[in-house]
Amino acid sequence: MQYARLGTSGLKVSRIILGCMAFGSPYWEGSPWTLNEDDSMAVIKRAWDIGINTWDTANTYSNGASERILGRAMKKFAIPRSRVVILSKLYYPVMDDDSRPQPPDSYSNPLVNQMGLSRKHIFEAVDASLERLGTSYIDVLQLHRLDRETPPEEIMRALHDLVCMGKVRYIGASSMYTWEFARLQYTAKLNGWTPFTSMQPFYNLLYREEEREMIPFCDSQGIGVIPWSPLARGLLGRPANTTTSRSEADAKTKKWFEDANLEIVDRVEELSKKKGCSMASVATAWVLAKGCCPIVGLTSVKRVDQILEALTVTLNEADCRYLEDTYRPRAVQAM
Repeated sequence: MQYARLGTSGLKVSRIILGCMAFGSPYWEGSPWTLNEDDSMAVIKRAWDIGINTWDTANTYSNGASERILGRAMKKFAIPRSRVVILSKLYYPVMDDDSRPQPPDSYSNPLVNQMGLSRKHIFEAVDASLERLGTSYIDVLQLHRLDRETPPEEIMRALHDLVCMGKVRYIGASSMYTWEFARLQYTAKLNGWTPFTSMQPFYNLLYREEEREMIPFCDSQGIGVIPWSPLARGLLGRPANTTTSRSEADAKTKKWFEDANLEIVDRVEELSKKKGCSMASVATAWVLAKGCCPIVGLTSVKRVDQILEALTVTLNEADCRYLEDTYRPRAVQAM
């Protein structure tokens, strides 16, 4: 495995980050593709063995089960806490069953104050994540989504205080508009609080709108870019005329990619045959070539071994241009 600095910080992460959304419970509403604990453990063990030391999870994944599995994996496989980089996220509520939350009514819903980015919820969510993970600190705490009802000052001060308490080492964020991310970053800087070290955007060959503003902003600020969904919900990992149980059941795949130019998928397939590698390796290698450390969801030991191939795939300027030149600009998805 190769490693890279997260932005201009001193923290080093594996160039391929293990996405942990698929670890938890296949009964999690809308996610029958999620692995159970035993299968998750096998994937985590293999990822650790090949040097993937950076794991990205969230409190909402399988309503906390993903975090619990990671904590148990460290104990089961005697993985020293100091040698693994744990990234987790907060914003969404953690339900008491296998359901997913519906949009809450802020005045009557029982989830009031159980989601969002209020100081109250941030502190309580972090304490709960630490308990599930079985650790005293999170390496990178990320805002899963932006709470547009909470003032930037309240959000950034709460994150800074967590760093001062020693519960969090670095902070990051995920999908939002660039101006919103910039406002949060400068709120922290103007007040002498902890600034963001990372941004986790939605970025892949089928959705490149983050190249307009977000990625240039991050580059200018020394913020590391760690994209989620580098395979576009799996569309870039298989021929365009094939489906999986996840793609057929996943409403977000249809929503986010219904207007995408799928000729790009054909070009990924063509290039993979030319280079003698998998489509997933080509799509991941493209993200790596952009200077990012992609978060890749891996659901089998075989796929863990295969993803290493992406680090050896070389895409020259002509290859990248061939993959990119049929891209059709799309509406920005700020989630």
